[in-house]
This record gives sequence, C-alpha cells and structure tokens, in this order.
Amino acid sequence: MRENGFTVEVNETDEVEPIKQRLGVPFGKGSCHTAEVGPYFVEGHVPAEDIKRLLAEGGDAKGLVLPGMPIGSPGMEMPDGRVERYTVERVDAQGETHPFAVHGEHGQP
Repeated sequence: MRENGFTVEVNETDEVEPIKQRLGVPFGKGSCHTAEVGPYFVEGHVPAEDIKRLLAEGGDAKGLVLPGMPIGSPGMEMPDGRVERYTVERVDAQGETHPFAVHGEHGQP
C-alpha cells in the first residue's frame, strides 16, 4: 500500500472480530487483513487501484471486501504471473455487497 501512495499504520491484534463488526464487514466476507482508508474499510487483498477508485467515486459505501486470498491478488502474486479470476465487492450502507471490480483471467478491472 505504501508503494501506491497510502500512509500505513499497522496495528497487530488477535482480537479482529470486534474490529470487523465495528466497521460493518459483512458476515462471511472476512479475510486476513482489515484496513480503514478514509471513511471506508477495506477487507482482504484488495488492489490499490480499486481503493483509489472508491475514494474518487465516494458515495454511501461502507467499504470493499475480497474474501479469501485469491492467487495473483496483491500480496499473493505467483512467480509465473498467474492471476485467478476474483471479484472485489462494494459494501453499501445497508451492508449488502455488489460487484465492484473483476480481476484475473478474462476479468475487466
């Protein structure tokens, strides 16, 4: 994230569920990393360009989620450059998720 112009402050904790609940991460959409970026949360290995797009577009979103650790997502790069298809989802003000960006084979970010 630093390489993409974000200021990063790391807070390591074993008590992640209360943080995810406070931010509004939908049940079943959790991942290994949770971030607060401006007024939004980012859950999982979401590409920086998607975060920048959310910040630019604004709106009533709570944040972005990418459950799991898809091959080729940021931090999960493969030596052969392979990227499995994955969808970053936008979480609206009611906590519902909607496709935001598709990456990987035949995806169009």
